[in-house]
Amino acid sequence: MAFGFKDYRTEGFFDESFSCDGAPHDHYRRLVERFQAMSQEEFDRKRILAEKAYLNQGITFTVYKDNQGTERIFPFDLIPRIIPAKEWDVLERGLTQRIQALNLFLHDIYHDQRILKEGIIPADLVLNAPNYRKEMQGVDVPHGVYIHICGTDLIRDDQGNYLVLEDNGRCLSGVSYLLENRQAMKRVFPNLFSQYSVRPVDSYTQELYSALRYVAPQGAQSDPHVVLLTPGIHNSAYFEHSFLARSMGIEIVVGEDLIVERDKVFIKTTKGLQRVDVIYRRVDDEFIDPKIFNPDSLLGVPGLFDAYRKGNVTLANAVGTGVADDKALYAFVPDIIRFYLSEEPILASVKTWLGMREPDLQYILENLKDLVVKPTNESGGYGLLIGPHATESQISEFRDAIRANPRNYIAQPVIQLSRLASYCDGAFEGRHIDLRPYILSGEKTTIIPGGLTRVALRKNSLVVNSSQGGGSKDTWVCDFTEENGC
Repeated sequence: MAFGFKDYRTEGFFDESFSCDGAPHDHYRRLVERFQAMSQEEFDRKRILAEKAYLNQGITFTVYKDNQGTERIFPFDLIPRIIPAKEWDVLERGLTQRIQALNLFLHDIYHDQRILKEGIIPADLVLNAPNYRKEMQGVDVPHGVYIHICGTDLIRDDQGNYLVLEDNGRCLSGVSYLLENRQAMKRVFPNLFSQYSVRPVDSYTQELYSALRYVAPQGAQSDPHVVLLTPGIHNSAYFEHSFLARSMGIEIVVGEDLIVERDKVFIKTTKGLQRVDVIYRRVDDEFIDPKIFNPDSLLGVPGLFDAYRKGNVTLANAVGTGVADDKALYAFVPDIIRFYLSEEPILASVKTWLGMREPDLQYILENLKDLVVKPTNESGGYGLLIGPHATESQISEFRDAIRANPRNYIAQPVIQLSRLASYCDGAFEGRHIDLRPYILSGEKTTIIPGGLTRVALRKNSLVVNSSQGGGSKDTWVCDFTEENGC
């Protein structure tokens, strides 16, 4: 093979771009041909053009636990992930099923708790979860939608099977990178892009706006006033907050911009107070209202939760959704689907051992060197133990931590994530990837075609998070034609 791929090796992993004999998969054939016809100089020009676009637009993220400076440009790789339409249709059905079941679960645990009373899920697993909010008990939310925006992370194993890795139903980030990746790809490869029948993603912000308007409180004005609540400019995802607010044409506010009077929420303006109906909040539960949760919070709005509880304002996502993405609860999602929908799960889950179960605990402690161990409520790739890559000292530390707080840990087998050709250190090499589709719940369930493909740019790394050296790729859902091979 010519430029870039002449030394490419799949190295025994399931590779999304090439088969084990070195031939490109059918849906990558045209893309590979385009790269083969390119010189190194032409490719470098396109790569620099994409990097400058990200730099000029300030597309950054913040790494809090880093001593080298926190603000970074988000790495973008020019080889897109291509998903044939038939593959995507299965994922779409599975994700729709999953979000419907999770919303029914959240309504149940904050009302009748049937699933707990019938012993499908241990009651203490839910009621003692760090993100279970007893303040939500009996609170009705518009249309029964608790998770308005969800990101469900998917991986593929060494056989190419899709598996759900986790759900993210709190203050989810990353969608702005998905949208900007598409724009970057259109700029640098306009001709290549037009040769594939790629489903568009640019409707996301309007679909989000429609979903937010749909869940406005009963009796709200005919044109609901929607705002985005951000922790402020120093938050790791502030770029995204401002991007989404601008794209939806709504105000971006911090806590001090809002005030609660007579259990209603208002925004302070130069023309006086204006009623707010829906708050797309990017502030965690703990900080949303210092009167109810953390009294030291300067990010929230005093009295907001009472206004919310009385149905005078909608918060998206709802308070208390974090219990549904607790990693310990993940093991029960197939049972949740069966219980509420009377259906078998369309998407499979990863085998999971729970520290809170005595037999599982013993298995975890005896097999740490072969397992991935995760704290149940961490995110961003922090706090992981990847047994085969860990030192004896690290394993020993985790063993002590698990014994001290078994409920706080789960374990899973090490899954060799699928790989995709990526440009690293001057050559194309396979790098591990995952996929985060974005699911919107409103009048209907909407899933933007594709999602954010995250890539572990460090060689042999299985951690794709941007805070851990990861980057991203554009994701194409491609309808079949004879020409493009999809």
